[in-house]
Amino acid sequence: MSKGKLQKFADMARYPHVFEYPYSVVDDVPFDMKGRWREAFFGNAHPIVLELGCGRGEYTVGLGRMFPDKNFIGVDIKGARMWTGATQSLQEGMKNVAFLRTNIEIIDRFFAPGEVDEIWLTFSDPQMKKATKRLTSTWFMERYRKFLKDGGVVHVKTDSRFMFTYTCYMVEKNRLPVLVSTDDLYHAGLADDILGIRTYYEQQWLDRGITIKYIAFRLPAEGVLQEPDVEIELDEYRSYNRSKRSGLKTSK
Repeated sequence: MSKGKLQKFADMARYPHVFEYPYSVVDDVPFDMKGRWREAFFGNAHPIVLELGCGRGEYTVGLGRMFPDKNFIGVDIKGARMWTGATQSLQEGMKNVAFLRTNIEIIDRFFAPGEVDEIWLTFSDPQMKKATKRLTSTWFMERYRKFLKDGGVVHVKTDSRFMFTYTCYMVEKNRLPVLVSTDDLYHAGLADDILGIRTYYEQQWLDRGITIKYIAFRLPAEGVLQEPDVEIELDEYRSYNRSKRSGLKTSK
């Protein structure tokens, strides 16, 4: 049975594996578990993997099922969407899954240096108007560096050609080691069980005939990061629940 937003937020407030720290809260309340996620919550020494912008938490929950020897944390500010994954993982008794409701701009406040092993960015808004808002921008990469282990892997799965192209330019500009890169995941023979997890929005893109792009790269802890100074063709289609991107010509 479908639940309203208020009931979902009430559920989230009592879920033991959900932590809620939006801007208005985190400025006044320190996050005591920073640097202590393994011992204070998960109770093990397993690697920690983040899904930033997790939406309904399909990857957080799906990967948690596949890899019981890793810990997964889904991060998003939209609690009503996150409720789906949080509820599923709670009902299944998953001990290696948690959710953090907060603004990704302040993600470095919640994890200590080297505490996170991998990051997944699944169908992030491409933010074509402003580079610093893109989750693969050097602005965000510098924040990831504050808690991602040296050489930790960043996975990017996207429907957006703009997002994929921009990320490829960013990776090339900074000579980041690329593990995998394809502009058509499901026709490249790479969609294994992990990459084959399909989010709610991904299925909508596929139904519209839009190809899925994927790139995975390592992020070294040292070195100056530079933004790529290039013009990128914008996505012409209208995104679900996003404004039409007409009238824009280029972005730097």
